[in-house]
Amino acid sequence: MTNRSTRGATRPAADHTQRNVALAAAVSLLFMALLAPFAQFGVLASLIVPSDAIATTNKIAASMGLFGAAIAAFSVVAILDVVVARGMYVLLRPVNERAALAVAWLRVVYAVAFAYALLNLLDVAQLLNGASAATMLSDQIHTQVATSVTAFRHGWDLALAIFGLHLVGLGGLLFRSTDFPRFLGGLVVLAGAGYLADSLGRILVPGYTLTISTFTFVGEALLIAWLFKLAIWGTRSPDGLRPVAETPVGASQAVAS
Repeated sequence: MTNRSTRGATRPAADHTQRNVALAAAVSLLFMALLAPFAQFGVLASLIVPSDAIATTNKIAASMGLFGAAIAAFSVVAILDVVVARGMYVLLRPVNERAALAVAWLRVVYAVAFAYALLNLLDVAQLLNGASAATMLSDQIHTQVATSVTAFRHGWDLALAIFGLHLVGLGGLLFRSTDFPRFLGGLVVLAGAGYLADSLGRILVPGYTLTISTFTFVGEALLIAWLFKLAIWGTRSPDGLRPVAETPVGASQAVAS
């Protein structure tokens, strides 16, 4: 038999732990929301010229410090993804531990795949950092830069497909949790579907130019806000699972008799 006083004593400690986990996940996601756009839209979008290897090489070579900052920012994002994966697992394992573990591993696999793709940009930095003025004019170095940039993009597209699957699973768990509103779970599923559509579209459809994920990311932003709320106010229930309709005690006794 479980002692009520024991449960009452352990509950505040468990809630304190979940608050810390929610805070760590929220802060990590917030930093990622700042670092990733800086690296992608603030740096790479301005340095990489599609279908022009010479212009891309010259732009990167002239902005090596900024290019290196983008690589560093992406590296931090990959590390923070692992922190978020652990945090969401801790918060959602009361709903379904196996599903929460699978969803967490999907984010870890995404982070590893993204980090592996990022090595291509590191190759570009190392190649251009040691290149002389004469070497910069050679077609070979332009081809190597273009090849590495293309490999990075393809690797990131594959990683984003995994990330999309992660968000779909994550949204399903959020939908069933008492600590998160149902609409948030639905929006996170929609965000995952957006990443899946864009990544698979770029991989499978020649000339794919849509960016559906730029319109479906709302769930990710709201998740950060809700995690901060959990960090401040704590969780709602010990098990985190939405309760099913309960049979009144009197009715159950009548059935038993």
